[in-house]
Amino acid sequence: MNERTRYAPPRAGAMLEALRGLGYSTAAALADVIDNGVSAGASEVHVTFDWDGDRSRISILDNGRGMDDAELEAAMTLGAKNPLDDRAPNDLGRFGMGLKTASFSQCRCLTVASRRMSGPVSCLRWDLDAIAASTDVGWRMFEGAARGSEAFVEPVDALHSGTIVLWEQLDRIVTPGYSLDHFADLVDDVELRLAMVFHRLLEGASPVIRLFLNDKLVSPWDPFMTGHPAKPWHSPVARILTPSGLVEAQCHVLPHKDRLSEDEFRKAGGAEGWTSQQGFYVYRNRRLLLAGGWLGIGQGRAWNREEPHRLARIRLDIPNTADSAWKIDVKKSTARPPVTVRPWLTKLAEDTRERARRVFAFRGTPMLGPGGLKVEQQAWRVERLKDGVRYRIDERHPAVAAVIEAVGVNADLVRAMLRVVEETVPVQRIWLDTAENKDTPITGFSGESETAPDGVRTVLLTLFKDMVGRRGMNPEAAVKALSLTEPFQNYPNLVASLPSLAAIPLEGTA
Repeated sequence: MNERTRYAPPRAGAMLEALRGLGYSTAAALADVIDNGVSAGASEVHVTFDWDGDRSRISILDNGRGMDDAELEAAMTLGAKNPLDDRAPNDLGRFGMGLKTASFSQCRCLTVASRRMSGPVSCLRWDLDAIAASTDVGWRMFEGAARGSEAFVEPVDALHSGTIVLWEQLDRIVTPGYSLDHFADLVDDVELRLAMVFHRLLEGASPVIRLFLNDKLVSPWDPFMTGHPAKPWHSPVARILTPSGLVEAQCHVLPHKDRLSEDEFRKAGGAEGWTSQQGFYVYRNRRLLLAGGWLGIGQGRAWNREEPHRLARIRLDIPNTADSAWKIDVKKSTARPPVTVRPWLTKLAEDTRERARRVFAFRGTPMLGPGGLKVEQQAWRVERLKDGVRYRIDERHPAVAAVIEAVGVNADLVRAMLRVVEETVPVQRIWLDTAENKDTPITGFSGESETAPDGVRTVLLTLFKDMVGRRGMNPEAAVKALSLTEPFQNYPNLVASLPSLAAIPLEGTA
């Protein structure tokens, strides 16, 4: 028996308006279009933001292999590519929808012009306003650029092969009240995010591609601070073979803020800031799909992004045969690891998170003193008790010991004062401020002038003179002791200069 069927094509206007709501950011939409250029073997991609009020436009030009007319028509057709089809290993696409859905999320008029191997230039255009006005199902593309926009697709004429994608009628970007300043801010944000998404393709002396934004070369942003001398740890590459292909992972713990300059700390925080950037970084063919987050794994409950683990970042490389198993979405912005991989990832993440927590809490391995000696005296010590953790001021610290010794019979009064300080440390307030401000409290004289009235130089001189004068230590021993004392190990040059600052000659000198 033959089943009765009906032909039910979607109306183009309704379908395309619905696809506009997939939730692309401008940076994510541009990255999706740039992927096509990378897959086409482009060595350069130029993204241009052109401000002209509500007639502003954005174009993406690549020098890849380009398309002939039939290939361009297929590329501009929704659903022309089956995501289940086999792809080349270096293909960054999947659904055959990215060019259209990404573009429509930002604009109402999409024009693509392309040429292949010095052949003729083909140009096709989708115009959502024209489709909305259509009286039929409306699946009609226009040939050529919109009237008055021909010059904006001409750059492809100068290429042996390549493609230009032109976005016009940027109704999702240029909204009422939108100004040139907003447009400039958008360019800055896009640069940060593209520098992150494509950083592995932009790195090195011979990068896979060179990416330009308004003629400015985009510099890669490496979330793992590869090669930084203060970086405390990274793991060897771990591998697991899955039914969908080989997955590789490398775990990283980044340096504590105290070990970085202000500029390094700001840059390493990334587009979203330190706390949000922790977690897994999922790559496919070295293109970043997901930046940060813990992929829904955890012991008992899914881990959240928390301050103590903000230095933990894990690089994951999956093959493009794993998209379905990892539930990669059309926007390439979400991923869910298969059940078979989750225990392996959990074990890697637990170790990395614990290492990162220790670095966050203890500022990593303290900067070594002269001769590579370990810092011996810290101002605070931790007591782990049955009922919890207590933080105590260490009386062996030179600054504390000097006061207790100097007051003599009044030492108990000083100890009482110290105990009050210990019992009233605003732990919860510090934790709340840290969580809300996404930053750690300023410590170790950070950000202060060394010569301030109560700065590190004044404190060091006071302690040095007490050690040499009242306690009778020789200057060399005092310098060595202070160089191995927190937080003065961070100021080795200043510590070494104390004898001259105090006008106390070293042994064997005049």
